[in-house]
Amino acid sequence: MFVRLILSLSLIVLFMSQTRANQTSYQIKQWRQSHEQQIVDQFAELLSIPNVATDKTNILRNASHISSLLKNAGMHVELLELEGSNPVVFAERSAPGATQTVMIYIHYDGQPVNPDNWASDPWKPVIRTDMVENGGEQVPMKTPFDPSWRIFGRSAGDDKAPVIALVSALQALAASGIEPSVNLKVFMEAEEEAGSPNLRRMLEAHKDHLDADLWLFCDGPTHQSRRWQLVYGVRGSYGFNLTVYGPNRPLHSGHYGNWAPNPIVLLTELIGSMRDGDGNILVDGYSDQVRSLSEAEMAAIAASPQIDSMLISDLGIGRPETNERIELAISRPAINIRGIHSGDVGTKARNAIQPTASASIGLRLVPAQTPDHLRSAIEKHIKSQGFYIIHDEPTTVQRRKHDRLARLDWSSSGGYPAYRAAFDNPLAMRISSILDELSDRTLIQTPTMGGSLPLYIVENVQNTPILILPIANHDNNQHGANENLRLQNLWDAIEIYAAVLTGL
Repeated sequence: MFVRLILSLSLIVLFMSQTRANQTSYQIKQWRQSHEQQIVDQFAELLSIPNVATDKTNILRNASHISSLLKNAGMHVELLELEGSNPVVFAERSAPGATQTVMIYIHYDGQPVNPDNWASDPWKPVIRTDMVENGGEQVPMKTPFDPSWRIFGRSAGDDKAPVIALVSALQALAASGIEPSVNLKVFMEAEEEAGSPNLRRMLEAHKDHLDADLWLFCDGPTHQSRRWQLVYGVRGSYGFNLTVYGPNRPLHSGHYGNWAPNPIVLLTELIGSMRDGDGNILVDGYSDQVRSLSEAEMAAIAASPQIDSMLISDLGIGRPETNERIELAISRPAINIRGIHSGDVGTKARNAIQPTASASIGLRLVPAQTPDHLRSAIEKHIKSQGFYIIHDEPTTVQRRKHDRLARLDWSSSGGYPAYRAAFDNPLAMRISSILDELSDRTLIQTPTMGGSLPLYIVENVQNTPILILPIANHDNNQHGANENLRLQNLWDAIEIYAAVLTGL
């Protein structure tokens, strides 16, 4: 009898909780629908302020504007600054009776732009009915808005949309008389697209100020299926430039071909010895530190929709490098060739053997690989291929002494490792439950996102679990021309933030 009573009470509590969540979601949606013009106008105004990290004047304009938005949403705001850094917009708000604190991370700087590549001014937002390449037509920025329309402007998808979504969610909750159930802090960085060079210093200088039970990174694209997604980690990043050498001056390929060493051939052979055409890494020891996916992580991947066929068609490729699904492929370490340069092609091609050939090589790390280990493995492999390694321009003596000479210029940032949160973290489990309920049980949980973020710095300094809650459409052209945000993604984000802030 007692067990049945406990089960009955548990079901009642669960039902009441779901009822409250559904009511909150309904009220937030009602507010959003009646304020769509205000939301879009606020978004367009924010997007119109240039935000390249090196543009200090406009970065300060962004910081001031965002501060005003957060203050109007009921938050206490201050700018965190260090010598030589762009300001972090920090805001906080306590909730009555709350015992846990959530920190939301957003970056408000963006990538540089080349206006000549854009269909419209990147700093004068417009709304189009679709992607530019799909023939999207510009329409007035006035209601009623079709949710499939997109707003175009630099940082529309990466990463100003979360600013407007969070502000709107707080305003919607206040208008509905609903209090958040957690204390809220916000950390908005202005150097993420520049590599976050001052993030560690900023976190260390304000460590106690930034204490939270969970950091929620609001960056990156949603799943390609357009279903909501909760991401538990990112790959790390490192890289180097590789140059190999031939004769000390260009040589006529008719007179010297088959005799003088051709650096382009040496370079392509060396790259081919590091990875094969299926993306498999051939460097001994490269994957020694890799931590395998857990059973829960593998199950989450298996439960997500297969999108490979859609991507093959969408990207116009014959086949991927691998036969495994994309979620598994991006969970493996990678060696990517970012570019190769030597001589010329097309009408500028010359019948000459070049003195040098260079490649830019990017490394993507997974837990628990370290940049130092990969650097050691790469250099050991290159030596095993008969190359003498240098890190500066070779001398005449070195070029004559070594028939295979390779210069490696490693990234000055030193790279950074990957991060992946545990699926069984209590707060992660609660957030996944909230989002799963809100999305009608279609939430996708992704162990690793393909891109990279400096999550490891937050983990090292704050010792706090981190999750990623992306809101931008996967085809938002982030970092490229005609960057955009699909309006439905913005509407969804407002509901998501409201649900998380009231459901924890």
